[in-house]
Amino acid sequence: MMDEPNPATADQPEIDALVEAQGATEAPAGGRGRLARGVEVIREKVKTLPNSPGVYRMMNAKADVLYVGKAKDLKKRVTAYTQLSRQSNRLLRMITETAAMEFVTTHTEVEALLLEANLIKRYMPRYNVLLRDDKSFPYILITGDHPAPQIAKHRGARNRPGEYFGPFASAGAVNRTIVALQRAFLLRPCSDSIFASRTRPCLQFQIKRCSAPCVGRINEADYGNLVKEAHDFLTGKSDAVKLRLSAEMQQASDTLEFERAARLRDRIQALAAIQSRQDINLEGVEEADIIAAHQEAGHTCVQVFFFRNHGNYGNRAYFPAHDKQAEIPEILAAFLAQFYENKTPPRLILVNEMPSEAELLTDALMLRAGGKVEILAPKRGDKRKAVDHAALNAKDALVRRMAESASQSRLLTALAELFKLEQPPKRIEVYDNSHISGTNPYGAMIVAGPEGFLKNQYRKYSIRDVIPSKDLESHSAGEGGAEAGTEALVESPASETPPGLAEAPMPSFEPEPDATLSQAIEAAIQPLPSIVAGDDYAMMRQVLTRRFSRALKEDPDRDKGLWPDLVLIDGGQGQLNVALQVLADLGIADVCIASIAKGPDRNAGRERFFMPGREPFSLDPKSPVLYFLQRLRDEAHRFVIGAHRARRSKEIRHSILDDVPGIGAKRKKALLLHFGSARAVSQAGLQDLATVPGVSEAVARKIYDHFHGG
Repeated sequence: MMDEPNPATADQPEIDALVEAQGATEAPAGGRGRLARGVEVIREKVKTLPNSPGVYRMMNAKADVLYVGKAKDLKKRVTAYTQLSRQSNRLLRMITETAAMEFVTTHTEVEALLLEANLIKRYMPRYNVLLRDDKSFPYILITGDHPAPQIAKHRGARNRPGEYFGPFASAGAVNRTIVALQRAFLLRPCSDSIFASRTRPCLQFQIKRCSAPCVGRINEADYGNLVKEAHDFLTGKSDAVKLRLSAEMQQASDTLEFERAARLRDRIQALAAIQSRQDINLEGVEEADIIAAHQEAGHTCVQVFFFRNHGNYGNRAYFPAHDKQAEIPEILAAFLAQFYENKTPPRLILVNEMPSEAELLTDALMLRAGGKVEILAPKRGDKRKAVDHAALNAKDALVRRMAESASQSRLLTALAELFKLEQPPKRIEVYDNSHISGTNPYGAMIVAGPEGFLKNQYRKYSIRDVIPSKDLESHSAGEGGAEAGTEALVESPASETPPGLAEAPMPSFEPEPDATLSQAIEAAIQPLPSIVAGDDYAMMRQVLTRRFSRALKEDPDRDKGLWPDLVLIDGGQGQLNVALQVLADLGIADVCIASIAKGPDRNAGRERFFMPGREPFSLDPKSPVLYFLQRLRDEAHRFVIGAHRARRSKEIRHSILDDVPGIGAKRKKALLLHFGSARAVSQAGLQDLATVPGVSEAVARKIYDHFHGG
């Protein structure tokens, strides 16, 4: 009996021919052997696959997902990957890397499409078309759980009762619209807790953006009419609202109520301001998204315009990642599936080119929307003009993006020359700290790369284990964080231990001789010592230790893109010494690191740069590289200052009464009105607390015990 031929051997002539045809530069990485093994893995899986719809995942030897695909017939679709002569270079590279496959069967092809979009967003496989910037869109919410509804910006799950209007393309568009709606309809923007605690009108009432229902300046019925008018305007009945307001204004003028007429005039002007910002409109279309793609030099921009309630709610540009050979129909199909994976599709989607598998995609979107959805590529008329306008915006955005990328590439090349890197950095991390006299300390990391700032990679670090100190004069950091005390740091010798580290002894790194990599990492990562308030060096040490300890755990092989090519520290020689010590403690010796200190008088353009093994140096004040580095540092400073201010503002707004169980907004207001301050409440006796309206004896006991340790 003859042995069955080895699949890899049987395919060898075809594989050899493919490699010969591609040439040495185009051959898949790893050559013939790895390509043959990839084909063998696929053939083994095909043997047990059903002829039913489903989703498949192709993975490499490290179990990283390479590609997610769907199929009407899993067996036929996966078998096609074994026909190497029909595959593009991209797919041949993918097959070469394939070491395993996983499958999920579904009832229908529509379900497979929806699952595919979900898995692509979860795993972000590099051989798929990827929609990277896909955060949720903001909405306008008019609440429905309060007698005096609030108008507010909302993002995320729609859990709160009320009516949602949107989506809007950006938070800025929502904020501008809310301000205009406040002027037009005088709806309150404050939270329910602030509403309950007001005793007199706030500034919003004084500048004519609120009717002050919190203190009874308008009765509930009249405020309800304002809410109804706002609802009518946001649902497309703007002309009727403006006509009604115009009639009221004329009537007030005729009866010589000129102040009331002026207020109505201002409201009409606010409504006109909202409508004047809408550059393109679709007559007779209540709800639609216009999606147009433009492709150039292997890059694509997809422009999305939102139309809701007969109004233009703004637009946003996307730049999906894809193979350079991918065509617009394929890109649009993947974009639409991922874009609406967490959003409700509108009834009409206008595109400049029909996506591939449009019928299947329409069925999937209808299933997600729970109603009719139509994908249309108009050929003439107003709809075609609107699509052409969106396509022109996509072209302009792509041209700007490519110009910025070219400029960014030149800057990164110059940066590599400056810091003696082997190649332009793909990931730059910048660190800074912020605090005021040691209070509310925060550290932060921002990330930049060839595509600019990568804001989804930014991280904030709330400094832990801070010990308050009455005497901070011995510490270099004060208000403004790492920027304080720069002159003293510049003069300190490179070998000197920075002041303030005496309280934070360096941990030892002594793994067992036969320790595994994970055990060695655990040995290096020891509990961090407490930090004296205001010790900027210890803060930087904690931030860097937390950051790189996590990188060692999550990406020890450095193949997930989590490791920086260049680390920049906002500070001088002292901060650099701390950073170098952290990396040494963790056994990291191959990360390029530098610090940036402001020059004399903290003047921009006179910065000094510190690197290990080099004398401090400065750049020409007119150097584009210096300007780029300033932008990186300033972005880190902006981000960390924002985190610090947010925490400080939260503490300022916090009242000791908020910590008392059973005390809501109404009881808090009653207590403050009765005693005058939260401190007086904390010092009040049990009988005094019980005399406050709305506070029972049981609640009074809770309050008293809370402040007196009962």
